[in-house]
Amino acid sequence: MATMLEGRRQTQPRSSPSGRETSLWSSGFGMKLEAITPFLGKYRPFVGRCCQTCTPKSWESLFHRSITDLGFCSVILVKEENTRFRGWLVRRLCYFLWSLEQHIPLCQDAPQKIEESTGVQNLLSGRVPGGAGEGQAPDLVKKEVQRILGHIQASPRPFLVRLFSWALLRFLNCLFLNVQLHKGQMKMVQKAAQAGLGVLRVAWDSRACSPALRVLLRKLGGLFLPPEANLSLDSSEGLLARAVVQAVIEQLLVSGQPLLIFLEELPESPGPRLSALGQAWLGFVVQAVQVGIVPDALLVPVAVTYDLVPDALCDIYHASAPLGLWTGALAVLRSLWSHWGCSRRICSRVHLAQPFSLQEYIVSARSCWGGRQTLEQLLQPIVLGQCTAVPDTEKEQEWTPITGPLLALKEEDQLLVRRLSCHVLSASVGSAAVMSTAIMATLLLFKHQKGVFLSQLLGEFSWLTEEILLRGFDVGFSGQLRSLLKHSLSLLRAHVALLHIRQGDLLVVPRPGPGLTQLARLSAELLPVFLSEAVGACAVRGLLAGRVPPQGPWELQGILLLSQNELYRQILLLMHLLPQDLLLLKPCQSSYCYCQEVLDRLIQCGLLVAEETPGSRSACDTGRQRLSRKLLWKPSGDFTDSDSDDFEEAEGRYFRLSQQSHCPDFFLFLCRLLSPLLKAFAQAAAFLHQGQLPDTESGYTEQLFQFLQATAQEEGIFECADPKLAISAIWTFRDLGVLQQMPSPAGPRLHLSPTFASRENQQRLEQFIRQFICS
Repeated sequence: MATMLEGRRQTQPRSSPSGRETSLWSSGFGMKLEAITPFLGKYRPFVGRCCQTCTPKSWESLFHRSITDLGFCSVILVKEENTRFRGWLVRRLCYFLWSLEQHIPLCQDAPQKIEESTGVQNLLSGRVPGGAGEGQAPDLVKKEVQRILGHIQASPRPFLVRLFSWALLRFLNCLFLNVQLHKGQMKMVQKAAQAGLGVLRVAWDSRACSPALRVLLRKLGGLFLPPEANLSLDSSEGLLARAVVQAVIEQLLVSGQPLLIFLEELPESPGPRLSALGQAWLGFVVQAVQVGIVPDALLVPVAVTYDLVPDALCDIYHASAPLGLWTGALAVLRSLWSHWGCSRRICSRVHLAQPFSLQEYIVSARSCWGGRQTLEQLLQPIVLGQCTAVPDTEKEQEWTPITGPLLALKEEDQLLVRRLSCHVLSASVGSAAVMSTAIMATLLLFKHQKGVFLSQLLGEFSWLTEEILLRGFDVGFSGQLRSLLKHSLSLLRAHVALLHIRQGDLLVVPRPGPGLTQLARLSAELLPVFLSEAVGACAVRGLLAGRVPPQGPWELQGILLLSQNELYRQILLLMHLLPQDLLLLKPCQSSYCYCQEVLDRLIQCGLLVAEETPGSRSACDTGRQRLSRKLLWKPSGDFTDSDSDDFEEAEGRYFRLSQQSHCPDFFLFLCRLLSPLLKAFAQAAAFLHQGQLPDTESGYTEQLFQFLQATAQEEGIFECADPKLAISAIWTFRDLGVLQQMPSPAGPRLHLSPTFASRENQQRLEQFIRQFICS
């Protein structure tokens, strides 16, 4: 089964061509990893290993080291070798012949098996209280089951599937330069499946498609959730619809057909990042495994990255009405026309992560659950200056609404599905390949907004690529460096200006205005790579904010000693402030583990150096240390309330900012990665006394977005003028207790809470946020 999910990263140790290797460094969890200096084009980490904490057996058994060296292939390129035939004519008809050779298994008795499933039969016989069979004629109920089943799926039509496969391949070849996939990842999935894969079934959103398009997609293998499935728990129609959907999923799993579930919302969607519909489909799969219909199901996380989102997909994303057949056809034709004869096509990368056992995750994941508190309980007293201690607990923040199918599960199963979704989405985003346009946008936005010569950009592009590879992330490109830069600049030509100078060099200048917002969206793809360091750098900035002037020299900031406890506190504060949709911490990872990871990353990248205070024992002097009565080692993530005492040992540990020549620029670069979000939050705090409240959520979002646009015009910070940042700020302030949502006859409306009605508390909130922003 394929989902928009992913597994934990791990850098594969390999000797560099020069034979030089850096020393071992600690990851903060008692493990030793070997950091290898990569070389552009010669070292590619194999990313996508599953979580070793939650699924250790899968991590060990569903991976073979031999597959890491199999290389890449373009999945949209069909050659003569991919068919059973050879010859001149075959080379010109290979796409058509390949589509004819695809095996499409048919299951004619699938509707009968679904009607005979236990859940549906219990409702038909009236054995379930409130079921559709109570007081109704069996024939009428059976017709209702068939109607719901017809809305969910249809038997795939072999001719349509083959025709669509051929047309899709031809279309993708016109749209993309290539779509790369690691052959080792495909082999890993095939070995885990241990059987031939059938027709891929895709779970679609029925609200996004017109009735005619839904009919076509069902005949191609699409699945649609019936609207009755979202009815209340005591509704007989809702019970019947959910039972039929559950039977459909059980039949798919028993027959071994792969199912694709989208756990991430569309990129331009104004809602939460985690899809409520995807969670609902995943809930049906979890329930089928729990009741024993199938002994297990394998989850294969999938990630797809682009140089730029294709124009056809942009048209679909921005469509206000459900997508129809004619609308989709026109978008395809428009995209083909714009790319006809155009050499500036985009590249894409598909990533299949290591499969892992759902049954193993269900058994092991429950042990990682612990108490949590809301953002209001964690941060509001600290923002208002009522206390200084950060509570020793995790943050509970859930922005994705719970739909009817998920509400029908037990409360602990709902929590299991939500945390499984967050876990695998976190790993999916963390393992997605970084494209060349994201690197180019990051360099132009955060290092060279006033312009940069192409000769200088060559060196910085190579440096940033090696930094990405060194952190165990992969890139979605290869080739000559100058060609890569030209390809990226050609795709970003609407947002940059290219000026030729007499010496033969090229000056690249980002266009001021809304184009910077698009560069900021592209640069956000690079944030998962440096997220730990960026959080740590902004936390250090907050720690220094009250001690040295913001514009003070780096040497002055390097004089101050930073205690480990102070660093932990600042990192925790920033972690709680940042949205969960951005951090995407795995539920099996505690906040204190993440704090240690952040601190380790700052030390490894050379920004922090340990400082021995006078009279303290050297950090490496272990000869005279006595064993504690408590265990000196615990599994990572195994933290309880009493474990906070272990961090008292950090009181005597101090650090300084490194004085190496590259540190000031790198520190500023890391801080700027989070600056669009933090500046948007700070401006949202400044807007509180100007906003017209009460108002609906959409109305206040529009107010704040207009304010961000006006501020961008005045101050030139267009990277903050993004509607998604406005929504994120409003939701964070609602969780923090700054805004309150109250019912009204016209629907829920946002009010300013009495606590933050005073201008003084609003300024405290803004000051709390601005301490993490590096000017």
